[in-house]
Amino acid sequence: MQRRNMLKTIAALGAASLVLGAHAQEKPIKVGVTGGPHAQIMEQVKKVAAKDGLNIQVVEFSDYIQPNAALQAGDLDANSYQHLPYLEAQIKDRGYKFSNVGFTVTFPMGVYSKKIKSLDQLKNGARVGVPNDPTNGGRGLLLLQAKGLIKLRPDAGLKATPLDIIENPRKIKIVELDAAQLPRSLDDLDAAAINGNYAESAGLSPTRDAIATEGPKGPYANLLAVRTADKDKPWVAKLVKAYHSPEVKQYITTTFKESVIAAW
Repeated sequence: MQRRNMLKTIAALGAASLVLGAHAQEKPIKVGVTGGPHAQIMEQVKKVAAKDGLNIQVVEFSDYIQPNAALQAGDLDANSYQHLPYLEAQIKDRGYKFSNVGFTVTFPMGVYSKKIKSLDQLKNGARVGVPNDPTNGGRGLLLLQAKGLIKLRPDAGLKATPLDIIENPRKIKIVELDAAQLPRSLDDLDAAAINGNYAESAGLSPTRDAIATEGPKGPYANLLAVRTADKDKPWVAKLVKAYHSPEVKQYITTTFKESVIAAW
């Protein structure tokens, strides 16, 4: 009888440990995103990841600074919102120990306007907005250069600033604003270079509404970032696998057409 009771106790403890183990695995992986397409896509990733036993909690932010600060602080396990030049700049400037564990999507930057239908219509002294963070600001200036509006110093690189402009025949006034504010500032500007995710969130489409867009090839594919100490953990591989799944790629293509492009 005692042996039978002991076996029951051992079995009960084993079952309890399995339940506790299951609950431990259910602890969500918190992934930071900016609102709009990044958030929408991550909700689809969440569904796919759940089939593989990975519980994702999507945390939305309204700017580009906080998702990395939250990852550094341990409030997030990963984030999905930034491209590689921005991540590299943040690592250099703030000392973050982050790693890129997989590319996600590309949002073509476009020039938008409520006042003109083509860049040829920009008047002398026109006010043109660009993002005020170093990498996206440089991206906007490089787009304006590609369209012949300005010329930058040859060594300006991806972090070009208005100080690097060496030719500006139309005397365009560059207005630096927070990237998220640019769509809301179009009434006050003649045109603005707007990141694809913020354009999409404002109901603007690069293929339908932009008067100029980036070429299809470039260094601005977005990525999944994690703390370097976590990059080899099993949940990271599951997160990347879910993001790179055929289901998520199909969702991106169907939902966003050419406004958002899968980068893997």
